[in-house]
Order: sequence, then structure tokens, then C-alpha cells
Amino acid sequence: MGTWDSGPFDNDGAADWCGDLDEADPADRLGMVRQTLAAAADHAGYLDDRLGVRAVAAAAVIVSQRPGAEPLTSPYAPDFLLEGGSLVVPEDVAALAVRALDRVVGDDSEA
Repeated sequence: MGTWDSGPFDNDGAADWCGDLDEADPADRLGMVRQTLAAAADHAGYLDDRLGVRAVAAAAVIVSQRPGAEPLTSPYAPDFLLEGGSLVVPEDVAALAVRALDRVVGDDSEA
């Protein structure tokens, strides 16, 4: 049975991406987040749902690591974050998350 709800991790594409992030070597996680955000932010033409939902999940991971952020509680979020782990996020990645979200909510997007 598929997963579909209104949270940033609550669909199959995002949940699968979170699983991949969780299973990635910790040294590779930030690069994976950056790549996912860039794929959406820099995508030319129509942005399909697959790229969009993963970018939303990646941006939610970034937001969860900001000072004062609420901890993640979705069972579909990456386990390492649910278990109290963290990800050091440089400011340029936070800015990339904003660009990706702008792209996701733009007119030429399925997400």
C-alpha cells in the first residue's frame, strides 16, 4: 500500500528518498541533499512530481536542522534524524532549499 498524506515525507517518493538518505554513508548525506535540491532548483522545463516531492523532503530535512527547529516526528523521515542525529547544513544549502521550493511551487511544476 502506498503512502500519501500532506506532510513533506508522507508520500512514496519522499519516503523512499528518506530511506536512501538514511542508508547513505554519513559523509555522503549532505551531498545527496544538495544534489536533490539542485535537481529541482535548476531543472529546465516542466518539473515533475518525482523531483518535486524529493526536493520538498530535502528542504524539510534542512529546516529541521536550523536553530530552534521542531524535531522531526514523521515515521517516514530519515531514521538517523528521528533518533537524534544531525546534519551540518551550510548557508548555501539552506539558500538552495529556498530556490528548490520556489521552483516546486512555481507555475511549471506538477508537485
